[in-house]
Order: sequence, then C-alpha cells, then structure tokens
Amino acid sequence: MMSDDFLQQTTDLIREPFELEAAPPPANEEELLRLLADRIGDMLETQPEYLMSMLYRLDVLERKIRPVMQPDAPEPANWGLARLVLERQKQRAHTKRTVKPKPLEDMEGWEW
Repeated sequence: MMSDDFLQQTTDLIREPFELEAAPPPANEEELLRLLADRIGDMLETQPEYLMSMLYRLDVLERKIRPVMQPDAPEPANWGLARLVLERQKQRAHTKRTVKPKPLEDMEGWEW
C-alpha cells in the first residue's frame, strides 16, 4: 500500500502523459490502476502507435510489454500495460525521493 504522498507523486507522473488531468484524484493505488487501464484501453483502440511510443518514452521495457500483449495473456492487454506503467512510475517516484543529485559546482560564467 502506498502512502498518500507517494500515491500523489506517482499519480502526478501518470496524469499528464495519459491526459488524466480531468479525472478526480484517485483515492488509492487500485483506483489509479483502474483509471490508467481505462485510458490505455481507449488508446489501444484509437491510438495504438502513439501508446507504444509513449511506453517507450516512459521507459517501459519491450520485453515486459510483449507478454501482456499476447492473446493468451492472463489478463486483458490494457490491464497488463497499466500495471507495467504503474510499476515503472512507482520506480521513478522512488528514485526521485531517494536520489538527490549534488549541486553543480564551478559553473561560473554559465549563467544565462
């Protein structure tokens, strides 16, 4: 179960690319997964090439995408892809929380 602020950070990473800004904020991870699965289902029907391009940009690995797109996958493709996107965005949110880059030094003269 995600904490409220971790859920919010993960939701923020998902909302814009999947155009979910108009949807009310999800109360929990399951609701976020449902919203995402619904949106991905729409995109599979109307914009499949754009969806695949987006998955690439979000760094969802192709070796994980292939099995969920197979006809004999254990769940519908939109749900499988939604789980992969959510997993990846949770990883990104965790990284943003735990990895703090050092401030750049010796940048004098590079101000714009």
